[in-house]
Amino acid sequence: MPERLGSGIGDAKTIRRLALISSQAFSIINFRGDLIREWVGAGVSVFAFAPDYDADSLAKVRALGAEPIEYALSRVGMTPLADVRALARLWLDVRRLRLDATFTYFIKPVIYGNFAARLAGVRQRFSIVEGAGYVFIDEEHESWSRRLLRELVLRLYRLGLKGVERVFFLNREDLKQFVDHGLASPECCVMIGGIGVDLTHFSPAPVVERPVTFVLIARLLAEKGVREFVAAARALNRCAHFVLVGGPDANPSSVDRAELDAWSREGVVEWHDHVDDVRPLIARSSVLVLPSWYREGVPRSIQEAMAMGRPIITTDMPGCRDTVVVGENGFLVPPRDVEALIAAMRRFIDDPTLVARMGACSRQLAEQRFDVHRSNRLILSAMGLEQRTQPCGLAGRSGCAK
Repeated sequence: MPERLGSGIGDAKTIRRLALISSQAFSIINFRGDLIREWVGAGVSVFAFAPDYDADSLAKVRALGAEPIEYALSRVGMTPLADVRALARLWLDVRRLRLDATFTYFIKPVIYGNFAARLAGVRQRFSIVEGAGYVFIDEEHESWSRRLLRELVLRLYRLGLKGVERVFFLNREDLKQFVDHGLASPECCVMIGGIGVDLTHFSPAPVVERPVTFVLIARLLAEKGVREFVAAARALNRCAHFVLVGGPDANPSSVDRAELDAWSREGVVEWHDHVDDVRPLIARSSVLVLPSWYREGVPRSIQEAMAMGRPIITTDMPGCRDTVVVGENGFLVPPRDVEALIAAMRRFIDDPTLVARMGACSRQLAEQRFDVHRSNRLILSAMGLEQRTQPCGLAGRSGCAK
């Protein structure tokens, strides 16, 4: 269950002007849209920072009630000179806006956004850890460069999170890691257990038992288990249908377009580039698969699929394991274990009736754990804003497992 480790903010000043600082405009709309509406409904003026706005995303953010602000920050990679310039510009923008609070997420905004806000004298700073990420993946024989990068990121996190009011976490393992490394103090930490989804928007779809269709929806990084999914598809392509959804990413570990085109030509998977609305593709599927060995928060694609009544196959990794009650709404497999992934898929191929039974359980678990309104109330409460918002009804509490 979600829990708050720290106490309320008590004597915090009223928040009237807030900057939401991200490194991706798409995520503001799709991951923070409901939260922005809650802030605006509470009388907060929201300024949404992102480096990659286009005409469509600008219009969508304005429709949420926020003011989009463009700034320069590379989403991935270490680019010290460019990052310092971005930090200086961000500091000037934050100071100009005379903010009461900032809210940051993703690694670079958490680090640079909080630092800029502190320099600008913003006293109330909030951050959310979306997952420990690539740099915290445990490797048995990791390289010296990985160890050096981890140490650098740890130091930068300490700098960025110094003096923050609250740090929100999606799973307990990330929370423990940040506390153990001295990145966040326990009294600042708030567990929300997943950012949640709109359970009305992502409503149950009719069951698809034949052909059994497995879908993976993710940024197409190696760490998301994309190649393991394709290897399983090769082994089972006469028995089921396989759909891969997502586009190449700026991250250096991304699968490239040539490889994706080759898989499509081979017929091993049906590939769709990035789509704004994943619901039709989830509705066509039987089971959502995410064989990730990335340090996830709680994967959004899994929450969406659960809300639409789909069973889950994912890995026994932080964040991923929080979405599955084994044997009830799906199965967990070891990371990078293609044979185990194939065996889990065969369970549905051999007995398609599992799709309906486990999918119904997924929906019930989504209602219990992944209602976006519940998650947003926890965030607003920790920010001292809950008394200024209209109460939202919780989804039903009945479930297949606790």
